Amino acid sequence: MTIIYSEDQVAEVAEEILRNVPSKVLAFYGEMGAGKTTLIKALAEKLEVVDTTNSPTFGIVNEYEGENGELVAYHFDFYRLNDENEALDFGLEDYFNKDVYIFMEWPEKIPSYLPENTTNIKIEILNAVNRKIEI
Repeated sequence: MTIIYSEDQVAEVAEEILRNVPSKVLAFYGEMGAGKTTLIKALAEKLEVVDTTNSPTFGIVNEYEGENGELVAYHFDFYRLNDENEALDFGLEDYFNKDVYIFMEWPEKIPSYLPENTTNIKIEILNAVNRKIEI
C-alpha cells in the first residue's frame, strides 16, 4: 500500500494504517525529520492513549496506556544503540511477547531481532510538506 499525504492529513493516514496493517508490530523507516514520531503520535491518538507521546530517544522505550490504565503500546527509538545486542540488555524480547502495539523508530539498528510478523512502514520525504508511505 502506498499513501501520499501532508502533515494536516496525518490523523486520517493513522486511521487507515490501523485499519490495514496485518500485525501490531510496526517498524518505521525514514531519515531524520521524515515524520516517524509525528505519525506514531497520530496512531497513539487513534488508539486513545492518554499519555503524552514523544520519541523515547534517551530512554529507548515509552509505555502508553489507555483511559482505564490498560497498556496499549510500546514506543521504541533505537537510534542511540551502538550495537543491536544492546536491545537484549533491556529485555526487548519480553516487550515483543505482549499483545499490544509496538511502534519502532530506527528498526534498522536491530535487524536480527525484528519479529517475523513486523509490518514495515517506510516514510519518504517528497518535499517540505508531503510524505510518501510504503507499507
